[in-house]
Amino acid sequence: MHEELENFERNHVWDLVEPPPNCRPIGTKWVYKNKQGEDGMVVRNKAILVAQGFSQKEGIDYKETFAPVARLEAIRILLAFAASKGFKLQQMDVKFDFLNGFIEEEVYVRQPPGFESARFPDRVYKLRKALYGLKQAPRSWYARLKSFLLKSRFVMGSVDKTLFLLSRGGDTLIVQIYVDDIIFGDSSHALVSSFAEQMSREFEMSLMGELQSSKALRVPSSIKPKTRDILKKFNMCDSKPMTTPMSTNTALDADEDGEAVGQKEF
Repeated sequence: MHEELENFERNHVWDLVEPPPNCRPIGTKWVYKNKQGEDGMVVRNKAILVAQGFSQKEGIDYKETFAPVARLEAIRILLAFAASKGFKLQQMDVKFDFLNGFIEEEVYVRQPPGFESARFPDRVYKLRKALYGLKQAPRSWYARLKSFLLKSRFVMGSVDKTLFLLSRGGDTLIVQIYVDDIIFGDSSHALVSSFAEQMSREFEMSLMGELQSSKALRVPSSIKPKTRDILKKFNMCDSKPMTTPMSTNTALDADEDGEAVGQKEF
């Protein structure tokens, strides 16, 4: 919790002020989360301060809330394109993504529970940047990242607004955004390294490297060996390959007398 509030101070998220007349500050609460790795093991305990956005009033505390999010189909196309061109996709995870988004509205929140000021217990925080839970938080983060990429001479996709392209010489760097997960790649190592350094200077990064998993999907580092391992595990190495493994018209009934299996394993 102290780490979370220190990040707020470092990112200049808010200012402690006297509440203006007729001010109805938005409540805040702590959310505790166990962050899991790809293997399902807990790798970090997190405390997140969240604004109770359900109490926001349209036209007063927020105007627009929409923020584009990459479709799963778009990420699959990107994976297929990278495989066909023979280059590896990289991944970066922006730390405190919503804290990077500036908000246009005048929004006040209550002091965090358990961390009220002893000198000014009646004061409220005026937000400079978005908090988790605010209705406009995803939009403000996307606007900040989009502005940064366009200033860096990227071109936004005409259909997919979460896809950005940077052409230099004969190479094209592809960047796909999924909330705070940023997937990018190109056959030119120099262009990829330059982009990674540029992002690190602008934002705090918590994860960088070859794409392993993201919020949108789980991606094994090498798909063919992984598939082979699964076939071997379930004794299916000699099975006959089929384009469509099962007829689409097959109707399945529950096997009431069958032995229960662990669904997660499959």
